[in-house]
Amino acid sequence: MWPYYPELLTGNVPRYTSYPTAVEFHEGVGGPELLKALDAIGLDEPISLYVHIPYCQQICWYCGCNTGAASKTQRLTSYLEALEAEIALIAGKLGGRGKVRNIAFGGGSPNAIAPVEFVRLVDRIFTTFSCDRPNISVELDPRIFNPEWAPTLAHCGVSRVSLGVQSFSEDIQRAIGRIQPLEMIKDCMKQLRDVGIDSVNFDLMYGLPGQSIDDLSETLDTAIALQPSRIALFGYAHMPQLFPRQRRIDDTNLPGSSDRFAMAELGYRQLTWAGYKAIGFDHFALPKDSLSRAAAQGSLHRNFQGYTDDDCPTMIGLGASAISNFPAAIIQNEKNPGRYRMLALAAQPTASRGLSRTADDQQRAHFIEKLLCTGNTGPISAPIFKTARTALQIFIDRGLARVESGAIIVENNGLAYSRMIASVLDKYRQLDSKKFSNAV
Repeated sequence: MWPYYPELLTGNVPRYTSYPTAVEFHEGVGGPELLKALDAIGLDEPISLYVHIPYCQQICWYCGCNTGAASKTQRLTSYLEALEAEIALIAGKLGGRGKVRNIAFGGGSPNAIAPVEFVRLVDRIFTTFSCDRPNISVELDPRIFNPEWAPTLAHCGVSRVSLGVQSFSEDIQRAIGRIQPLEMIKDCMKQLRDVGIDSVNFDLMYGLPGQSIDDLSETLDTAIALQPSRIALFGYAHMPQLFPRQRRIDDTNLPGSSDRFAMAELGYRQLTWAGYKAIGFDHFALPKDSLSRAAAQGSLHRNFQGYTDDDCPTMIGLGASAISNFPAAIIQNEKNPGRYRMLALAAQPTASRGLSRTADDQQRAHFIEKLLCTGNTGPISAPIFKTARTALQIFIDRGLARVESGAIIVENNGLAYSRMIASVLDKYRQLDSKKFSNAV
């Protein structure tokens, strides 16, 4: 059993998909900094692309993503026109430098656009960027996965997809505004496997309204029977002050802290017993999956999509609100689709906010990533360790972490506290910030 210390779980804490986190972004970093970062990319430097489609056919009530309703064809057409303009602009600035190794399409729902438009988008990327047999992954909404999509994805060379499942309980699906029967997921899986796409991730959630331990256990059993290669099990982050759509969720019926903790532990136990390898604190993968191999080899990384085997030092974000991650800067595109289109169609950089990373930021980012990916920071520089020591002591006293040879190490029973332990290395630490999610 994981030890439960409620006093350590009272604050909100970042997921640390970047460091510094987006809370520190400001408008003093934008287009000029983006162009400077692009200029620094070497001829054969490996890079990744993230392409954002901020539209869904149906908006789920729990969602915290930057997405809007794809209710008008012209809205999508105009957006894709702007996205292609940004692709041309960024690729032109690179001038053939950088080798694209990974392409991730996220949202929103990338399959909110028509399959033919997706093919056109992939073609634009391949003909403007220098691509080196990239791995292509796509997030999909099973509710709008029509028979055209599986062959389209295979034709485009997509090797991995992620399905938003959340829960198989019909009652919970109604409570979060996302109705998708089990047969729909099964059919989607069959279509993907029929065209040779076997690498499938399920996004599941705990802490949902009305959800019990038994509900989660049944959902996990159903997911395990379908054998996706990866499962991401996230705790629902209820922040209606930031995401007004969440006001439709009955927050009087949300599981409390102890119940959420028990659900996270159940997920870990049930999935590992079923043969999945635990990847960090919220991802699980079958032993043959590349994520498991990366974890075993010590080459696991963490970016805005969560745990990943993508080791490229640079990720370029394309689309409204997409984030680019460079060694010395993190830069986000304009969030508002209208302003984004205006900038892109005027052949102007769409970056609007971000931050420059100091040498200290980069060191802390490395230690935080190592801690969350391996449970061991490796030797920490003395100045940084000095700032972390006081906040770390409470975890050491409870046997959740230890210091060894200048490194912070998470004990086996401290896995659930990984984000809290990582936060001791965060010089911008704001555990009471309403912009972060529950610690578990």
